[in-house]
Amino acid sequence: MSAEHVGEGAPLSGSQLTITADGYTADIATVGASLRTLRHEGRDLVVPFDADEVRPVFRGAVLAPWPNRVVDGRYTFDGAEQELALTEPTRQHALHGLVGWTDFAVEAHEPDRAVLTTTVPAQQGYPHRVVVTVEYRIDAEGLHTAVTGRNTGPSRAPWGTGPHPYLVAGAGSVDDWTLTLPAAEVLEVTPDRLVPTALVPVHDEFDLREPTLIGPRFIDHAFTGFVRDTEGAAVIDVVAADGHGVRASFGAECGWVQVHTADHVVPGYHRSGLAVEPMTCAPDAFNTGADRGLLVLEPGAAHTAAWTIAAI
Repeated sequence: MSAEHVGEGAPLSGSQLTITADGYTADIATVGASLRTLRHEGRDLVVPFDADEVRPVFRGAVLAPWPNRVVDGRYTFDGAEQELALTEPTRQHALHGLVGWTDFAVEAHEPDRAVLTTTVPAQQGYPHRVVVTVEYRIDAEGLHTAVTGRNTGPSRAPWGTGPHPYLVAGAGSVDDWTLTLPAAEVLEVTPDRLVPTALVPVHDEFDLREPTLIGPRFIDHAFTGFVRDTEGAAVIDVVAADGHGVRASFGAECGWVQVHTADHVVPGYHRSGLAVEPMTCAPDAFNTGADRGLLVLEPGAAHTAAWTIAAI
């Protein structure tokens, strides 16, 4: 089936889709194909927002055709210089792709599954046409998300994707939770504009390979070099003092994860959840290329990345 575009009387975050199974319930908003709520046995696993609310920042949104930042909104691809709109004005970058505020169409909605789709049209700064399909599915293992980009245009297209959930371990704030992040390397950034610089071994406050109380530390960095299981999955755990928590896992197609302690000037948002964003590429990969995970979709080609959020 197809969804109507957002119109009069619709919630500000778009049409609402609820899926549920095995104690899990998720609400999906069509604007940005956003994960608006996720609960297990009534317990929040992500920071929610209201249906009739403009989504705060990128909370729960799908990021495509790039996650994180393109520095200065400029890059060169296949010999052509491109300039994107600067959607992060304070730091002067192009942030989190082109579909975050798009109203996705609903292709399928079943009790435990929803599929949404949109097309990134060829445009200034990104002269390529890519169909983006997002599948949400719930089972006893948690909420599974898969994002597929399919190049329907005539030219090769740079591509990257990822989600933007703010995970909630339990009572308290980020400061009270324990994080296990099995990554060997961290991408250093400049303190003012978060421009990526050197990829270095994890050190000091960024060495989170063993369970570590987050405390007052500030993190807004990308990590890589994960310990993975035999199937290629990496696992990140965020646990509250009572032993309950939330787990994010992702496959080998996501070589990076951005972690952010949600330091905001808005009191209601400040350190209320931990952003854990599996990504197919590093920040500014449109400039650094395949060495930092940039994918290239040939005409007619597709790529899928997937991740799971589950209760602990």
